[in-house]
Amino acid sequence: KFSVDSMASDARNEDCVGPSSTMAGKASSCDGCPSKDICASGKGALPDPAAAEVAEALKDVRHKLLILSGKGGVGKSTFASQIAWILSDSNKQVGILDIDICGPSIPRMMGVESESVHRSNLGWTPVYASDNLAVMSVGFMLENRNSAIVWRGPRKNGLIKQFLTDVIWSDLDFLIIDAPPGTSDEHISVVKYLESSRADGAVIVTTPQEVALLDVRKEISFCKKVGVPILGIVENMSGFVCPHCQTRSEIFSPMTGGAKKMCEDMNVPFLGSIPLDPNLLLHCEKGISFVKANPKSAASIAYLSVLDKLMHSTPELSKTFDQIVENDDCD
Repeated sequence: KFSVDSMASDARNEDCVGPSSTMAGKASSCDGCPSKDICASGKGALPDPAAAEVAEALKDVRHKLLILSGKGGVGKSTFASQIAWILSDSNKQVGILDIDICGPSIPRMMGVESESVHRSNLGWTPVYASDNLAVMSVGFMLENRNSAIVWRGPRKNGLIKQFLTDVIWSDLDFLIIDAPPGTSDEHISVVKYLESSRADGAVIVTTPQEVALLDVRKEISFCKKVGVPILGIVENMSGFVCPHCQTRSEIFSPMTGGAKKMCEDMNVPFLGSIPLDPNLLLHCEKGISFVKANPKSAASIAYLSVLDKLMHSTPELSKTFDQIVENDDCD
């Protein structure tokens, strides 16, 4: 349980007891927090009415997965788009929501950059990259794709709520939510709005070097503080496997042990490593499924391994995934 105001504190509030605690606004860790009076009044523990509205709108979405990263440039959107492609290529009903308001890249990576969103009295119809893969992003709403989006937090929050409540997502097996890097407005908003709709949890993407892991540790702390289950960590750009001789080279050296060591230290699941592959970038630029086009590459095999671990990270995900796989086998 948390509120936007309760997350506005500075570094002096690392030991926040949370707005729903009986000690909210009274604990010694509350000293210096700008939300102290709000928490003490009990307002911070009140449920956000928007959460119930979102839960009703997403009642036919079986699973909701957040794709996060503490650091920009680690391939988070690449991972989100390719996981969406793999699931949809396996005949699952998939939606991918891009809540990176200032830097939307999902339309390009899904091959629908030139499309636009249709709005009716029923709501917004998402763009479809394929018959069973729905896409929504602010990128579809720009008059010029080079236009900068210069918005403050409240306007971003309002659009994220609209994406969750006004888009006609219909009956989905999986809704993949691609968030921007960091732990700010968009992250606080989406977690708050999903509070009543039982999101499965978050996958956090990193690269091996310490400069990325520093920020990923903050992302892990954010998830733990706001009560988002961490389904696992993915180490992206983890070495390079030559497609000709299969020799592995480290491009970003894991000076402190990489993501696997960090997961051991912070007691979070490690889903696996994905190596660099130049063809992956080309497929993202073209907006097509890399794994479908290159099923035998080292990166494709790694993606499938990571996805298998992710889909079996909780009993609920495992049940849905295994049922769909069985149905595909029957076909």
